[in-house]
Amino acid sequence: MQIAIVLYPGMTALDAIGPYEVLRLLPGVDLRFVWKEPGPITTDSGVLILGATHSFDETPTPDVLLIGGSSTAATVAADKVVLDWVRKAHETTTWTASVCTGSLVLATAGLLDGKPATGHWMAHSALAGLGAQVQRDQRIVQVGKIVTAAGVSQGSTSGYGLQPKSRDKRSRKQSNWPSNTTPNRPSTAVISARHPQRPSARSRCCSRARAQRSVSQIRPPWFASRQRWLSWPGPVRSRRRGRDGD
Repeated sequence: MQIAIVLYPGMTALDAIGPYEVLRLLPGVDLRFVWKEPGPITTDSGVLILGATHSFDETPTPDVLLIGGSSTAATVAADKVVLDWVRKAHETTTWTASVCTGSLVLATAGLLDGKPATGHWMAHSALAGLGAQVQRDQRIVQVGKIVTAAGVSQGSTSGYGLQPKSRDKRSRKQSNWPSNTTPNRPSTAVISARHPQRPSARSRCCSRARAQRSVSQIRPPWFASRQRWLSWPGPVRSRRRGRDGD
């Protein structure tokens, strides 16, 4: 399985590194950071430098294509070399994905024409102008093999949706371990921000009981002894005070 994560000058590093950490431990994965040519890529901070391991020409048919976003994504979306490669690679991919404003590149390439999609909220108007049906209340949107994520945190989440469906328990543990995610929890490609799942009354009660037990375990010894003293019956306390006063 070959995964190509597009790097470009001025990109937001976490848009690439988040999904990378989720996908890099998949068995037999060939993970590549791609750009026009291999070499160092300076991110939007101007300090952090990532390395492109392969060129577009060396990676013509990846199984997974992912492109992150940044404030310079519009410039990349106007680059004919990038757009030609995205269109050609998309023909054979299993998944084509974007994070944040990376959806602008997919839209400019014509991959989102008339399709539901999302991205950074500041890019929604531009995304709609490029022909996409912007889902403003969605964090992750999947249409066929195209997955668009709204921001950096959803980029990591979408990585789980890009994993192969048929993986054994050991493989799930290996790929989910870096982000401390329960390996048996099913991942969903479409998550609604408008209707979050609410805990049941039973789960809230159990959580409250566990919290109370945790607090009782960290109380200092003198607090417990004072509680016992205050819980003694009135006559006993008065007799003791009488003895202390004699």
